[in-house]
Formats: sequence, structure tokens, C-alpha cells
Amino acid sequence: MKQLIELIAKSLVDNPAMVIVNEKNDGETLVYELSVADDDMGKVIGKQGRIAKALRTVVKAAAAREYKKVIVDII
Repeated sequence: MKQLIELIAKSLVDNPAMVIVNEKNDGETLVYELSVADDDMGKVIGKQGRIAKALRTVVKAAAAREYKKVIVDII
């Protein structure tokens, strides 16, 4: 999952070196915290949050195949 989030985020931003994904295990839920450069925040979130929603949908679909619950937070 972490590699999937990094791959998608790095393809969206202008500064891929600043993309950092942290993984936290919160009981039965995995929480991924995505942080990018301030200039690239709008590119990851998108208009009205459409890109962020699509990113979360793709990750949740991948997690469902492994019977896991995943949350993606954009910091």
C-alpha cells in the first residue's frame, strides 16, 4: 500500500522528492499519512477534493483485496 500511495503522489506533484508516506497501525486499521511540499498540496487534493477522493478510493480497493481497512490522511 505504501508504495502505491507514493507512486500515485509522486506522479502528481512537481517535487517528488518531498513526498513522504508514514504508516501507522491503529489496531485493526492501517493509517497512511501523506505529506507533500506546500506548493504541491493543491495538486494532491484537487478541485473540491476530487483527486484526494480518487486516491483514497484506489487505496481502499487495493486494501479490500487483502481484507484490510485503510485510511489515507493528507498532511
